[in-house]
Amino acid sequence: MVNASQHAPGQRAHIIFQTLSENDTHCVQFSYFLYSRDGHSPGTLGVYVRVNGGPLGSAVWNMTGSHGRQWHQAELAVSTFWPNEYQVLFEALISPDHKGYIGLDDILLFSYPCAKAPHFSRLGDVEVNAGQNASFQCMAAGRAAEAEHFFLQRQSGVLVPAAGVRHISHRRFLATFPLASVGRSEQDLYRCVSQAPRGAGVSNFAELIVKEPPTPIAPPQLLRAGPTYLIIQLNTNSIIGDGPIVRKEIEYRMARGPWAEVHAVNLQTYKLWHLDPDTEYEISVLLTRPGDGGTGRPGPPLISRTKCAEPTRAPKGLAFAEIQARQLTLQWEPLGYNVTRCHTYAVSLCYRYTLGGSHNQTIRECVKMERGASRYTIKNLLPFRNIHVRLILTNPEGRKEGKEVTFQTDEDVPGGIAAESLTFTPLEDMIFLKWEEPQEPNGLITQYEISYQSIESSDPAVNVPGPRRTISKLRNETYHVFSNLHPGTTYLFSVRARTSKGFGQAALTEITTNISAPSFDYADMPSPLGESENTITVLLRPAQGRGAPISVYQVVVEEERPRRLRREPGAQDCFSVPLTFETALARGLVHYFGAELAASSLLEAMPFTVGDNQTYRGFWNPPLEPRKAYLIYFQAASHLKGETRLNCIRIARKAACKESKRPLEVSQRSEEMGLILGICAGGLAVLILLLGAIIVIIRKGRDRYAYSYYPKPVNMTKATVNYRQEKTHMMSAVDRSFTDQSTLQEDERLGLSFMDAPGYSPRGDQRSGGVTEASSLLGGSPRRPCGRKGSPYHTGQLHPAVRVADLLQHINQMKTAEGYGFKQEYESFFEGWDATKKKDKLKGSRQEPVSAYDRHHVKLHPMLADPDADYISANYIDIRINRQHHPRRLQQGLSSVVLALAMLLGV
Repeated sequence: MVNASQHAPGQRAHIIFQTLSENDTHCVQFSYFLYSRDGHSPGTLGVYVRVNGGPLGSAVWNMTGSHGRQWHQAELAVSTFWPNEYQVLFEALISPDHKGYIGLDDILLFSYPCAKAPHFSRLGDVEVNAGQNASFQCMAAGRAAEAEHFFLQRQSGVLVPAAGVRHISHRRFLATFPLASVGRSEQDLYRCVSQAPRGAGVSNFAELIVKEPPTPIAPPQLLRAGPTYLIIQLNTNSIIGDGPIVRKEIEYRMARGPWAEVHAVNLQTYKLWHLDPDTEYEISVLLTRPGDGGTGRPGPPLISRTKCAEPTRAPKGLAFAEIQARQLTLQWEPLGYNVTRCHTYAVSLCYRYTLGGSHNQTIRECVKMERGASRYTIKNLLPFRNIHVRLILTNPEGRKEGKEVTFQTDEDVPGGIAAESLTFTPLEDMIFLKWEEPQEPNGLITQYEISYQSIESSDPAVNVPGPRRTISKLRNETYHVFSNLHPGTTYLFSVRARTSKGFGQAALTEITTNISAPSFDYADMPSPLGESENTITVLLRPAQGRGAPISVYQVVVEEERPRRLRREPGAQDCFSVPLTFETALARGLVHYFGAELAASSLLEAMPFTVGDNQTYRGFWNPPLEPRKAYLIYFQAASHLKGETRLNCIRIARKAACKESKRPLEVSQRSEEMGLILGICAGGLAVLILLLGAIIVIIRKGRDRYAYSYYPKPVNMTKATVNYRQEKTHMMSAVDRSFTDQSTLQEDERLGLSFMDAPGYSPRGDQRSGGVTEASSLLGGSPRRPCGRKGSPYHTGQLHPAVRVADLLQHINQMKTAEGYGFKQEYESFFEGWDATKKKDKLKGSRQEPVSAYDRHHVKLHPMLADPDADYISANYIDIRINRQHHPRRLQQGLSSVVLALAMLLGV
């Protein structure tokens, strides 16, 4: 059961019956159901009978439409018996309406004849000769209903309706199926089929055998020829078609005669009598097989002439009637019977010519003239060639050859120049093109014409297609240099040759010039937009691509060394291998790529800061070191089809700081300073004791003012020494490469930063001294613009002010967090210092002993203008020595001050 509404139109369902091989009369019965509520057809129920596993063919019975909501019964009478076997296949085909149901049930096999379908008698094979009419006679037993249709079904599925049905008795009838003019294509298996709504009858398959009448494959052979006779052999061993052969005949006639005769032949050889001399005859063999139309077509004819005499001479008067580039028309005297001595003769025109070239191949041809012809045109020749021609007269008895005459064909347009002969060498704005002469010049080459035009360019500034230009060259000039071309541009070149007849076919080739390096719009090295100790800001201008768009920009930083040969902008080699800062440092190279920029990010001029500690497309831009000099290069690269062009220009130079060489001088003078200080220390022993006493007296007198608004006198020497120690630790952590700087020289500078301030006084001028000290502690003294060493943590930005209430929190964060960059420096302060003392320092009170690092307190006073301000004023720094410290530590502090004074006096 198939519900048509659940399937798409055209879908099929199959039930294949088991293979049957019955030996007696039998009947297949089945019930079917076709119904749709709206009366539309749910589909088609068809029955196929496949014999011996062959093709299905077409359906022997089918039913479509809606037949009510009930089951119907049909029969199938199959007249196929053992040893043949067959299968019944039921097929349900969904209709386009796909509504309703298709059902099949109760498939039964009975061992008696069908009551509703007729049974066909055995159908026999039919044999005919090709081209004749064939007929099948289908005899059936049973009652033929009025709606019964009879067909002759071909195994391939083609149905032939019956020409007529004749009732022999009330239960027997004969259906006739004629087939007209059958050939090999109609040879197949056929069976009789009757179709009616109540069932179908199917006969066995019978074969239509089509025989081809025989025809000889080869013509008869001539054994001997005379003036009035011809002796031939039939040569019928090989034939086309079917036998057996029951009769042989010979058909002969004049080649141009209106008559023909046929002679029956019993032997393999035959002699034709009473023939005309010097006459051509056509002789063929006819073969016949049994049956109507059994005589085949005539075999290939033997064309032969009766015997003639030898010609007297060769044809005369050979000359040209017309000469062209590729053909030659010749004429000669007409031939009469007195020359040929035979009505049957042949005039052959033979010619030869050389192709030329490297092989010098010779073409030879002979053309047989028609009877009585005295003019002939030789075609498909080559221009400007020598053609050697001669005439030959022949008859069956002999031949005469004439003398060879030479003719020359006219010139023609030259052949095309071989594309593989075009060789070229492209440069950026030039192309060298070379070609060879055409393989077929077809005359004398007088000129070469070369046309070229730009058709494609990677440079948007180039207009394509460009104007077409033409250049002429002499016949001996097979090369040319094209200049003033655009880089990265494809040009279409056409080269053709010329003769006196015109130009030949052009050879085309496309050649692309190489791309050029990009160009910069820098008239001279520009001044930087800004410069600091660790950075330099330059102006980057877009480059102009030449032949290819800019692919990438790169900023290259090169360390300038005194002994290195300085490069000049525009004359140096560019940097083809990208190097990161880390790679360059590992290889000991003096240049690295600080940034790589996409071409789309630099459409107009923009500033760029070298050393801004940023990363650009994988290239780190580290801060520059103040003590070194740098050359800044700007590089542009163009990539096109595996080709790369670079151009770079020096856009800035950052000089080293002036004080960068002083650490080396200080290290050389450190030993001398130590000797001087040793001598001064012994001479100033008395001065040291005097100054120590004065300081103790002053501090005792001012203890009660320890928390006054103005700061107390500062122990400058001790503060300087301790600040020097702390700063030395910090600087060594920031830049280890400067460890050779002299500590003594730092003492000298720090002493100057404290003591050389103008108008210094213990009270009234403490403000100016405080400013100098604060500036020194912050590392921003105007006397030392290059004193700070380059730091990788430099960002080039100012931090906002810090509230006094938040100062401790910020200090702790700076000492521990990685982002501030002071964690390593802070830890270096405590190298060699006991961790327990560090904890005591942080937890101890004023009355408890503290470490040497707690001896100096920095008191932060509010600003004069706003006593209630919450921010740090860097104008006053009070460095006090705690009176409750041990006297020995006080003595050490005084010794530090005295040491600082001794350093000043020594200088």
